[in-house]
Amino acid sequence: MIGWILGGLAAAFLAVVLIRTAMFRPKTPPKTDDTPVTFPKDAAVDALAALIRCKTVSHVDPAQEDDAEFEKLIALLPTLYPRVFDICSCRRLPDRALLLRWPGKSPKDPSVMMAHYDVVPVDENSWEKPPFEAIIEDGVLWGRGSLDTKVTMNGILSAANHLISQNFQPENDVYFAFSGGEEVNGLGAVNIVNYFVTHDIHPALVVDEGGAVVENVFPGVKAPCGLIGIAEKGMINAQYRTVSNGGHASAPKPHTPVGILAAACKKVEDHPFKAHIEGPASQMFDTLGRHSTLLYRIIFANLWCFGWVIDLLGRLSGGEMNALVRTTTAFTQMEGSSARNVIPPEAKMVCNMRLNPKDSVQSALAYLRKTVDDPQVEISALESFEPSPVSETGCPAWDKVASSVAETWPGCIVSPYLMVQCSDSRHYRDLSNHVYRFSAMDLTAQERGTIHGHNERIRLETISRCVEFYIRLLKKC
Repeated sequence: MIGWILGGLAAAFLAVVLIRTAMFRPKTPPKTDDTPVTFPKDAAVDALAALIRCKTVSHVDPAQEDDAEFEKLIALLPTLYPRVFDICSCRRLPDRALLLRWPGKSPKDPSVMMAHYDVVPVDENSWEKPPFEAIIEDGVLWGRGSLDTKVTMNGILSAANHLISQNFQPENDVYFAFSGGEEVNGLGAVNIVNYFVTHDIHPALVVDEGGAVVENVFPGVKAPCGLIGIAEKGMINAQYRTVSNGGHASAPKPHTPVGILAAACKKVEDHPFKAHIEGPASQMFDTLGRHSTLLYRIIFANLWCFGWVIDLLGRLSGGEMNALVRTTTAFTQMEGSSARNVIPPEAKMVCNMRLNPKDSVQSALAYLRKTVDDPQVEISALESFEPSPVSETGCPAWDKVASSVAETWPGCIVSPYLMVQCSDSRHYRDLSNHVYRFSAMDLTAQERGTIHGHNERIRLETISRCVEFYIRLLKKC
């Protein structure tokens, strides 16, 4: 009798799994307008090259920055995008923030297009081409900032310049918000947000850097995926500190300060944070999983019973999939004695944490303290900020961005996702729940690897597609 019952339960379970899998079919793609977009492509390439030739390198130490290069770029803008500056007001705010307003037919429900024009430092000797000469060879433009994110700044302004030349006026105001210190967590974007708050401006749509059109990033999916970030993870640089009486290394106690911290490190790495297969990750799995191979469709259609597979794979392999579903910890620094034969009176280490939207700074620190469970180890936050709120999908603001992606890259699967890095858009958390993170490019894994690395470069076709995306998006604003 028990065998019959167990067999019946197993058959019912299998039937539910298979029925859910059979019903797990691709969603209806966004409505698109296939009308071709034309504009002066060579002018857009030349403008981006001019921006790259400005060495707008930001540093944590402002003394190492060349302010003249930032001023050079700002002075170039009216020359590169003359129609924009004929129509749009331009306001300079502290910390190299630029805010342009393109008047629409109504000031209500404005849109904000964001980018940053500072770049990270370079080791010029490690580059195949000079990083600030904007050399073009074989259909590729070389230069620091070509991907991150001068291409976006150029895409926005080139698109607006073209539309204004065609006598187009948006239905609602559009703001172009550019920061000159994003790479060092500068206050430019904060000052722009404060301006919006002071003037009672509430954006209906905010678009900043984030996902892109990429391939081979989701199990079993071969088609290109247009990933639009609807949230981004928070961050903590957590410090672990322990002290001792020091002394000569010839007569150590059973556990030295470095050993104590090493044990704490192992405990944290052996006990990763809980996986949260919900929110942005769940929306991504529900969208892309429907395009996957049969085995993966079985898993993603039935996360109620197979969620543990995603959890286990993340624990074992780490990487991007793991980062999507849990708070991650990466130990990056450790310091002890200044001498090889001296026990340190103090030892410290740091882990960089990226917080899942379901966690908070305080809950993450509490988890670390509980996991380490050692009164000798003091755990504190050096710097931190909370995860962003999750922006809406299935609303007019989302539809504008999603359809523009689908129109610019026909055949790609448009999907929400969780951005694991941080961007200036996090400062809009209390101003809008329609903040979307999408870098308007289709990028190979090799190209993505040059961001913040050596030999950053962009295909000329990618520059044009970026402008096309913003033309399509701005026409919807």
